Amino acid sequence: MKSDIAQLNLILAWLWIVIGFALGLYFGLNFHKDEWLGGYASFQRRLYRLGHISFFGLAVVNFLFYLTTRHLTHASFAATVASCEFALGAVSMPVCCFIMAHRPRFRALFLIPVVSLIAAGTLTLWEIIKS
Repeated sequence: MKSDIAQLNLILAWLWIVIGFALGLYFGLNFHKDEWLGGYASFQRRLYRLGHISFFGLAVVNFLFYLTTRHLTHASFAATVASCEFALGAVSMPVCCFIMAHRPRFRALFLIPVVSLIAAGTLTLWEIIKS
């Protein structure tokens, strides 16, 4: 892909891996406490775990998008939008998890990462089929 917009996805992927490691360190210092964040099975602790793992999962997705764009022959508007949508999904997913851990009534916020990731994946698939 001639445009280097996907460079954002590569940087974000590695940043998210580093943040995931750092959060793992912090969570690891507290996980042994039985009642930390309400106990192992608590809603709050489950959302913290989901937010933590989303850093790694969405880092991989952004990295795969970056690698995929290396095989596209041209920079298209759809690929640029997909790049931004993958970044938005990666940033908003852990934020939504951590917000919802404390404010469950904001569960509609999950529409932001989910819709952006579905759109990004669909646009990427379209670009692959097209090329």
